[in-house]
Amino acid sequence: MSVGAMGVFGRRLLLAVDARGYGSADTARQREIQTVLPRLLSDAADAAGLGRASWMRQLAGDSEFAVLPAGSDEQALVEPFMRRLDAGLRAHNRDRVPAARLALRAAVHFGPASEAPSGFVGPGPVEVSRILESDPLHRALDEAPDAALAVALTAPVFTELVAQGYTNFRPEEFREVVVEKKEYRGRAWLWVPGYDVHALDLGDAVSGSGADSGSGSGSAAGPAEPAVPAAPAAPAASGGDSATTNLYGTVINGNVVFGISK
Repeated sequence: MSVGAMGVFGRRLLLAVDARGYGSADTARQREIQTVLPRLLSDAADAAGLGRASWMRQLAGDSEFAVLPAGSDEQALVEPFMRRLDAGLRAHNRDRVPAARLALRAAVHFGPASEAPSGFVGPGPVEVSRILESDPLHRALDEAPDAALAVALTAPVFTELVAQGYTNFRPEEFREVVVEKKEYRGRAWLWVPGYDVHALDLGDAVSGSGADSGSGSGSAAGPAEPAVPAAPAAPAASGGDSATTNLYGTVINGNVVFGISK
């Protein structure tokens, strides 16, 4: 087998997590976050059947970047892990005043990652890190005051798992957003447990309509697919008040994922 200068190429399952408000917290609060975060992640991993002891992890106070072993279960990380993490956060926050509650942002990606002297390098770690840092994900958590978790999936994860029915999520539970952070430009799909993510005010993080959401990843958004036209509003049945329902959709690998707004 021919191997280039960078060694053997491989794609890995990547997870990045950080805590809201760590920088403004006092010393005691920061210590608590550093203590609780690993326990919650371990509990969620155990519940999902993911052996966290085998993860390669980089820690930074309020955050963790993890590269899971080759062959790790993507479905387990996307759904049971995230649902258990949300449940664990809510249990931790119960009976706590708002200022003492812990809320996390998480990003999941499947892409190229290679070991390096100080961790991992490649487009995969860059992409998942930029999405974790992105304005849409931060705003999604800020605009959902009672939420404990906001999750972002990259295109390969959303289109190949969620949109194709490999999880119990409905595709319309996620909101597609444009992510522009430093040198990175791409798309992500956001989910906030307990909230209609389409109703959250994300400012300029407008959902991409009709964007190509194929399985490839990279720093640029793909070419546009034909947009699904909005259905015409039905006339009112009587002379009273009328309501207009707009349908919007995205073409993903030949399937159409619809959302509804009124």
